[in-house]
Amino acid sequence: MKRILSLCLCFSLGANFAFSQERIALYSGKAPGSESWDWKETESSTNGFNTRLVYNVVEPSITAYFPEKSKANGTSVIVAPGGAFHILSIDSEGIEVAKWLNQRGITAFVLKYRVVHILSNDPVKELSTKMQDFNKLDEINAPVIKLATQDGLKAMEYVRNHASDWGLNPQKIGFMGFSAGGTLTMSVLQTASDANRPNFVAPIYLYKKAVLGSQIPSNRIPIFIAAASDDNLGLATHSVDLYLEWLKAKQPAELHMYVKGGHGFGMRKMNTPSDYWTMDFEHWLHFHQYIP
Repeated sequence: MKRILSLCLCFSLGANFAFSQERIALYSGKAPGSESWDWKETESSTNGFNTRLVYNVVEPSITAYFPEKSKANGTSVIVAPGGAFHILSIDSEGIEVAKWLNQRGITAFVLKYRVVHILSNDPVKELSTKMQDFNKLDEINAPVIKLATQDGLKAMEYVRNHASDWGLNPQKIGFMGFSAGGTLTMSVLQTASDANRPNFVAPIYLYKKAVLGSQIPSNRIPIFIAAASDDNLGLATHSVDLYLEWLKAKQPAELHMYVKGGHGFGMRKMNTPSDYWTMDFEHWLHFHQYIP
């Protein structure tokens, strides 16, 4: 298993939070199913979202973010950024989430999963054109969602198999994702075996229509669901429908539907009710004893 190790120290005012990072390739060679992909992963920061975007991911990986040893509690979470399976909002829905989890003693793994090939140097414009027809977008995304789900399952397998190396509890591994990452979260959960199934999940403003698998696990899997009522992509009902399904299955389910926040709020602070989703998530993590 190829490993690329890098360390960096990030300091916040008045505190010394050290975020140790380790990037781990999920496959030793070319990822199965995309052996012919010959394009290069690219990053863009010139967009209207004031956040970095990653696209044309060919080599799936996880980057581990470790909390201070004195705070580590053994819980871990794999974080899947969103971007309609075309791009990855790597900061607001990835790295910033990981660092927030670190501050609560949780080890985080930011997942770079395979996405649709972007042909231009303007991924936002190219995606926006496709999003005018969701049915067509679903057709384009379908084969890649299967590959991305493989990547998510592989990430789960890797973290669980190496949990003892990092001092993690193999039965306290969560999976969370935003938008397409939420779709991926549920696809991983509903296609997993006992060996690579998450112990808890948190799909945030997911697109439910594209989720793979339909079987809700029989073993106890707590779920935290969050979205905004004014989701400008019309996805608020997707979270409600998921909550009702989970409730019917007698699984522990919690839904937070914020009156304002739009789609893609992630870790952005916009002075809207959605700003408080992390507070609600922290309370949920505490209630289910994933953090002290």
